[in-house]
Amino acid sequence: MNKIAFIGLGHMGLPMARNLLKAGFELSVYDLLHSTMQELVGEGARAANDARDAVHQASVVISMLPASRHVEALYLGDDGLLAHITAGSLVLECSTIAPQSAQAVHRAAAELGIELLDAPVSGGTAGAAAGTLTFMVGGEASTLAKAQSLFQAMGKNIFHAGPAGSGQLAKVCNNQLLAVQMIGTAEAMALGVANGLDARTLAEIMRQSSGGNWVLERYNPWPGVMENAPASHAYSGGFMAELMAKDLGLAQETAQASGNSTPMGALALQLYRLLLRQGHGQEDFSVIQRLFGEPRPSEPDDSP
Repeated sequence: MNKIAFIGLGHMGLPMARNLLKAGFELSVYDLLHSTMQELVGEGARAANDARDAVHQASVVISMLPASRHVEALYLGDDGLLAHITAGSLVLECSTIAPQSAQAVHRAAAELGIELLDAPVSGGTAGAAAGTLTFMVGGEASTLAKAQSLFQAMGKNIFHAGPAGSGQLAKVCNNQLLAVQMIGTAEAMALGVANGLDARTLAEIMRQSSGGNWVLERYNPWPGVMENAPASHAYSGGFMAELMAKDLGLAQETAQASGNSTPMGALALQLYRLLLRQGHGQEDFSVIQRLFGEPRPSEPDDSP
């Protein structure tokens, strides 16, 4: 299991692939942006000419792509990548996609004798770089056992969510909750600061109180409160707002299919779609703060 093809070297895929190299795995990499491949070539990876070239002689394929349509286009169909992967190989599909899409790829892989896991991640770009990602895995437990060393090279927490598609179901639930936490935190920060509270003091009070949550612990949306948070760097880097909108859309599709009521998730989706219409889709999802108010460049934060 030493020869790996890694396809998709975006904000998450690049550091994940880098950690596999550090763990001693042999990688062939492919991305539409050739400059990202060259970053890894200098660290020992082979830059493939295309996806088919990447999987040549690979016993493991890992993909990290933006959306369901990209995954389906890559793997499915008579000329899809599954037709060029050797039977008995292992595929780890780490994108966040619709559970139904994941199940379709699972079925197609099984018909060709290929073992596949849907394994979306949580932890952001910082977790990807540090190798501390959480993997939510759908598929056979026996297949997960074979993939443990790979997941451990890229992450810290590996959960078997259940059968095919379960990893994606867990991920859309998680990201819906994260979006709701981010919106609630941004709203509370704006309310407090508008009424005279110091942003850092308010954030610490809430963090240590009953309103404490992951956003307050690691990802505060108010500029200047957390030095390393995207909010303190003009909302650059991190997890793009357009991807959060995509994941919230997947959550709503899942809720509709199962008859679940998710009013908070529906509201979160509408607010993120508003951000996209305002041109903030490429910024970090904590940019939702701007819907409620935050310091402008001409209004410096007076926090110590």
